[in-house]
Amino acid sequence: MQEDGPFVVGVSGASGAPIAVKVLEGLRAAGRPVALVASRAGLEVLREEAGLEPAALARFADTVYGDDDLGAPIASGSRPTRGMVVVPCSASTAAKISLGLADTLLTRAAHVHLKERRTLVLVPRETPMPTILLRQLATLSELGVVVLAAAPAYYLKPRSIDDVTNYLAGKVLDHLGVAHTLYRGWKEGAG
Repeated sequence: MQEDGPFVVGVSGASGAPIAVKVLEGLRAAGRPVALVASRAGLEVLREEAGLEPAALARFADTVYGDDDLGAPIASGSRPTRGMVVVPCSASTAAKISLGLADTLLTRAAHVHLKERRTLVLVPRETPMPTILLRQLATLSELGVVVLAAAPAYYLKPRSIDDVTNYLAGKVLDHLGVAHTLYRGWKEGAG
């Protein structure tokens, strides 16, 4: 992971927008710079699941880019970043990234992270996962991408959906190397 530049957060059109919001809040709480890009469908899901209008995203990021802005700095490997997460990651977005289809800023930024061998985390939230998606995710994993399925940790005994969301966002932050207090690990604090 590079130490310069922002963390890139991509939001695509799958269910799981509250996880994206928690990741953004966690990065903001840690004082980390953030470049945010959301697909049109991602913006619709943010509105539906998190009650956020596109203009409200500015409070979560240092820079917010439109998904059609292929000239944005995060579209170039010559501009450093600290890593990228796509949360949630739709099946379509995962397939495009796996196939190298960089037709939007979100998929282009992911492509840059792959070609530059920077940290890339995808959070698919689809169940059941069809075979074709599993194949795409396996290809991405073989390329070094962290595929972090939006699966709750029942062993932590979550008491609310917020507990589950915090855990998933915390796992993303773990893989980005960002300290947080969103969840306590297995037997953490136990004697």
